[in-house]
Amino acid sequence: FTRSPKGFPKLKNDTFLRAARGEETEHTPVWCMRQAGRYLPEFRETRASQDFFATCRSPKLCCELTLQPLRRFPLDAAIIFSDILVVPQALGMEIVMVPGKGPTFTEPLKEVEDLLKLRQKVDVTAELGYVFQAITLTRHSLEGKVPLIGFAGAPWTLMSYMIEGGGSSTMAKAKSWLYRHPEASHRLLRLLADVIIDYLVGQVAAGAQALQLFESHAGHLGPELFQDFALPYIRDIAQAVKSKLKEEALPLVPMIIFAKDAHYALRDLARAGYEVVGLDWTIRPQEARAQVGKDVTLQGNLDPCALYAPKEKIGELVKKMLESFGTQRYIANLGHGLYPDMNPEHVGAFVEAVHAHSRHINKH
Repeated sequence: FTRSPKGFPKLKNDTFLRAARGEETEHTPVWCMRQAGRYLPEFRETRASQDFFATCRSPKLCCELTLQPLRRFPLDAAIIFSDILVVPQALGMEIVMVPGKGPTFTEPLKEVEDLLKLRQKVDVTAELGYVFQAITLTRHSLEGKVPLIGFAGAPWTLMSYMIEGGGSSTMAKAKSWLYRHPEASHRLLRLLADVIIDYLVGQVAAGAQALQLFESHAGHLGPELFQDFALPYIRDIAQAVKSKLKEEALPLVPMIIFAKDAHYALRDLARAGYEVVGLDWTIRPQEARAQVGKDVTLQGNLDPCALYAPKEKIGELVKKMLESFGTQRYIANLGHGLYPDMNPEHVGAFVEAVHAHSRHINKH
C-alpha cells in the first residue's frame, strides 16, 4: 500500500531543496515565514468575509492564499496556508479567532482529568484531510514553479496553547504543568507527537516536498525543561516521520526544525535528525554555524523588523547576513514571520537582495 504522490508537474526550481540537503546552489534560496499573510491586500480581500478556521478548511482558499505571494515575488518555496492549531482541533478542542486577541480556546485544559476529554486515537485523514486536499491542489496549481513546504507545531508549543487557552507572555499555566504534573505532561506531549507524526507523513503523501516543525514557544523553557519536555519529542518526530516515509515508499523530504529563542539548545537541535535548523534573529550567524557544524543547513535570522528599513538598507543587511552565513548550506528567511503592517515592496526588496547578493558572492 502506497499513498505515493503521483502525477505532479515537474519541479522547475529546486534550489530550496538542494540547499536543504546541503548540495551546491547558484543562488541562496529565500522564502518568508507568514509569506501568505495580511501584509498583502489581496490576502485581506480573499479572507475578508471568512472565519479564519473556515478558511483553513477550504482547500481552494488555502491554495489561493499560498500562491498569492508567489505571483508577486520570486520566492524559492511556497508554504501551505494553514495553522498549527488544527492539531488541537483534531484532538477535539474548540478554538475561535477573537479579533484583536487571536486564537482562543473555548475550554482550555485546566486539570489533568481534562486530558480524558481529548481524542486518544486520531484518524488524521478524517480530521485533517482538508489540509491534505489543500496540499495536493496547491502542488498541482504551483505547476512545478517552486517546492511546497508542509508544517506542524511541535508538541510543547501546542500543549502551551491548549493549557493557556491562547497567547501568553509567561506561559505560567502551561509551565506549571511541567513542574506539578510531569507524568500527565508527558502523556499529553506523547499524544500530540503521535498525531503530528501521522499528520506530517500525510502531508508528504499529499504532495508536500519539505516539512517544517515550529517550536515557537521554546523561548519560555530553559535548558532543563527543554531537554525534558521538548527535545525528546522533536527528535522522535524526525525519526518516526522518516521511518514511516520509508515504510510507505514515500519521498524522504528534508525536514526543518525552528525552535524560536532556543539558542541554548542549538547543538542538540543540530543533532536531532533534521536537515535544516531555523534561527531567530537573536543569535550571531557565525555563532550559530560554530554550534551546529558543517553538516546541517541553516535557515533564517533576519530580524523581521529590518523590513521597516528603507530598501537600500534592507539590501545592506541582507548582504551582511549572506557574508556571515556564507551562501551555501543556507536558506535565507526572517527570524520570525512577516508582520501585517509590512510593505509588500520591502518584502520584494528582501527577496531580490538575497538573489542578487548571493549570485554576486558566488561569482567572486
